[in-house]
This record gives sequence, C-alpha cells and structure tokens, in this order.
Amino acid sequence: MAFLNLYRDKLQHNFNFLKELFDKQQVEWGVVSKLLCGNRMYLKELINLGVREIHDSRISNLKKVKEIHGDVQTVYIKPPSKRNIPKIISYADVSLNSELDTITWLSEEAVRQNKHHKIIIMVETGDLREGVMGDELVHFYEQVFELPHIEIIGLGTNLNCLNGVMPSTDKLIQLSLYKQIIELKFNKKIPWVSAGTSVTIPLMMRQQLPAGVNHFRVGETLYFGADLFEDKVIDGMHGDVFELFTEIIEMHEKPLVPSGELAANPQGVVAEVDESLYGKTSFRAIIDIGLLDIDPKYLIIEENMGIEIIGASSDMLVIDLGDNPHQYKVGDLLPFQLKYMGALAILNSSYIDKRVA
Repeated sequence: MAFLNLYRDKLQHNFNFLKELFDKQQVEWGVVSKLLCGNRMYLKELINLGVREIHDSRISNLKKVKEIHGDVQTVYIKPPSKRNIPKIISYADVSLNSELDTITWLSEEAVRQNKHHKIIIMVETGDLREGVMGDELVHFYEQVFELPHIEIIGLGTNLNCLNGVMPSTDKLIQLSLYKQIIELKFNKKIPWVSAGTSVTIPLMMRQQLPAGVNHFRVGETLYFGADLFEDKVIDGMHGDVFELFTEIIEMHEKPLVPSGELAANPQGVVAEVDESLYGKTSFRAIIDIGLLDIDPKYLIIEENMGIEIIGASSDMLVIDLGDNPHQYKVGDLLPFQLKYMGALAILNSSYIDKRVA
C-alpha cells in the first residue's frame, strides 16, 4: 500500500531555520497549512512546533486548527465567498480581502456574532490575481476603516502565484509607501505590511527586503526548503520533509512495443510506436498509485533508482526497469520525492495513508 511519510525532525529543523531568520530581521510570520489539506495529525505537528499563526484557504481546515488549539491565530487567505461569511467569522481571526461588499458582509456578521474580525487588504502589484489596484487603495480604505467590528491590521500582496511575477525591492517599497500614505491621511496605524511569502525569502536572505515589510506567510519553503528564485533547496534546509512510498504490485519482462490496433486511451492519448524497438523487451513494473492520486510529472525520481515512468491509468503507474539491475521484486517499496503540486495532490487523496516518521 502506498503511503506518505512526514519526517518530524526535518520539519522541526526547517522551522527552526526560518524562525532564526525571521527573528534576526524582526519580522513576524505565520505558517500556511493548505498543503496539508486539513490532515489533523499533520496540523498537530505544526502546532507542536510552536506555530501560533496558521493560514489556510479552506475554512474547514481552520476549524480543525481551532479545535486542536483555540489560541492559534487563524488566517483565511483567499477572497471570502458570500456564503462562507458566517463560518469565516466563526473560525478565522483574520481574512485577506479585496472587495468592499465582502468586507461589509464580514462586518455585519461580526456584529451578529459579537466578534471583532481582523482583515488584511490585498493590493495588486502585478501578478494579476487578487488585489485592489494601487490608485484605488486610499479610497477603498476610506470606505472600510470605520466599519463596525472590523480591524484593518495590514496591507498585503501576492506575487508569483498566477503569472509568475517575482517580488522585487521596488514593488515591496511601493506597498510600504501605500501604508505610510494611509496612516498619514487617516491617522490610523496599520501594523503589518504582509508582502512576504516563500518566494520573497531569498530577497530577505540577500538583505534586499525593504524595512517596512514586517510580515510573511510561509508554506513551501517550510516544507521543501525551497529557494523559488533559483529553483533549489536553500543551503542548510531540508527538501525532503515529505517522502512517498509506493509498492510494486506486478513485475514482468514484457515487449517494449504494444501489439494490436491502437486507439486513444482513457486520457485521450494514442500511443506512438517506435519501430526500432520491435522484438526488444525490458522489465516493467506496476506501482500502486495512479492519476487519481498524482500527475506523474510531479514525482521526483533519483537517478540511481534506475526507473523510467512509462504511463499511468487512474489507479496504477507503469515504470520501466530496463534489465532490472537493482533486482526489484513484487512487494518492494519505491520512494519518491515530490514537487509541491505533487505533495498537494497526495495529501488531498484519501487513498494514500499518511504517517509521521
């Protein structure tokens, strides 16, 4: 049976690395838990690290966080939907917002529930996902800063999440200037410039982070040690907090070329035949994961494993072992590292067992 390991010691190491980095810069930060897909065991691991601010894009996951540890500050990190407003006020202490109507609904619901709700106003800085346009920001703030039971605690932005626009010192300085303009005009303090995500960490490590940026929302670098500027693991961090283990459930020596009339498979692909491979064979194995669990392109195969992914169906993945120099056999476990989107798929699959090692 396929299963996913989370290595507690490596997660702890990465957390300590980031905590020291942020403490030196006097920057506050929260951990983004959306990768964990609400897995209660893994959420407990985060909280046991000492995390007291958790961000997620699913309100059901934030509800679990509150059930585990009610003192953890929960942050809802996508624009709230109207029909989710009551749950957001119930389970999210903070939400990221860019729509006036939505903030008004949050205010009305917060009054009904007799709660104070904090918001971060998201600002568009070029990646063209969520965010108020900069030239509209002062007027936007003017319409929301006196809404009852709403406290504006920050200006934020997202970069690299849609069009791949990278953060820069100039973009982050601009966001800090917006904060200064609003504070001067309205005589209100805005505690956070929440412009940091995993992709911004390399700027901080190069001493290129503007002084005004004082809050980060970190997920990928915690779990994968990722330097998203250079597509590598940051020196001193672990890239393998997660590891997927799959079991060989069939292995035979088979022809390299399919036989019979070819038509589209269930994915709509028609196999292409390399005539030079007629008459040749190799050892082929089936492992117990499939497209329902993960797109094979998100699996990381170590060179010394001696395998090649041939294709996948809904529940099985076919690999080529060549002449099988490692003497793999049925029942053996094959380990894989995962890219972020692969880990997200595996964690979202109810068919893959989740473990802590």
